[in-house]
Amino acid sequence: IEDMRETLRVGTPVDGEGDLQPGTCWTCKSPDVPRMMAQMGVAEFYKSKWSSLGPEIVNPIGCADCHDPETMNLTITRPGLIEAFQRQGKDVTKATNQEMRSLVCAQCHVEYYFKGDGKYATFPWDDGFSLEDMEKYYDEPKFANDNKFFDWKHALSKTPMLKAQHPDYELFLAGTHGQRGLSCADCHMPYISEGGLKYSDHHLMSPLANIAATCQTCHRDTEENLRNYVYERQDKILELRNRVEPELAKAHIMAKTAWDSGATEEEMAGVLQLIRSSQWAWDFGVASHGGPFHAPIATQRV
Repeated sequence: IEDMRETLRVGTPVDGEGDLQPGTCWTCKSPDVPRMMAQMGVAEFYKSKWSSLGPEIVNPIGCADCHDPETMNLTITRPGLIEAFQRQGKDVTKATNQEMRSLVCAQCHVEYYFKGDGKYATFPWDDGFSLEDMEKYYDEPKFANDNKFFDWKHALSKTPMLKAQHPDYELFLAGTHGQRGLSCADCHMPYISEGGLKYSDHHLMSPLANIAATCQTCHRDTEENLRNYVYERQDKILELRNRVEPELAKAHIMAKTAWDSGATEEEMAGVLQLIRSSQWAWDFGVASHGGPFHAPIATQRV
């Protein structure tokens, strides 16, 4: 790790990788990012080289990523979330404190993509937060050359693929906790009371690590039962995942066989759309590491 940090400090790419990654990749990694965005401009920050910013971005995630250093109020420090809300006609500054206890997490724990040659970090929420809403956004011909967006083309099937990042906030909204007004912090940063003061525990953790302070504040059940409820849902979704993955692999191989046998682009168009949609759905559930807890029904559906 120290060798890597030194490499980034002097700005020398590792096997050329530092010049392939854009500055956008730093966005969620440090409280130094808003400072550099303010100095350089957001667009310039995104399209710069990862390696060129290494000497400046040296601190791990900290207080200033979520709190105004003057007032300590929760605040949004990353433009992607603000811009996504603006395109929906919403003003994030009007959010309640309870909403902010999730939105500061949603600055980073979301689905996103790098838009255009400038690698501009963008949340695909214009049509909504669901799997289908975001797929519609990516499929709409509003990108360069009027083609739908894709992250890469599969080498075997030639499918224009979508890569889900980690749609944790989006799936959280689809689950019972999000729908009932809980926030990320309620479960991942449970309240502590000391000397008459009540504050959020900033040792971010799995809710299962402290069930007495998280689950049992609402659910009147034993720790063992509550833990097992979660494990049962995780196991069921893992079972579904393990059934889906071989079928996806077969679909890519079968598409290659069709191409090799002389199939035309017109004949393959519907097939490739189904493969794209299917793998996007699989990835949406798998890439969200907390999906089985946040929204087990929605995750099993996708």
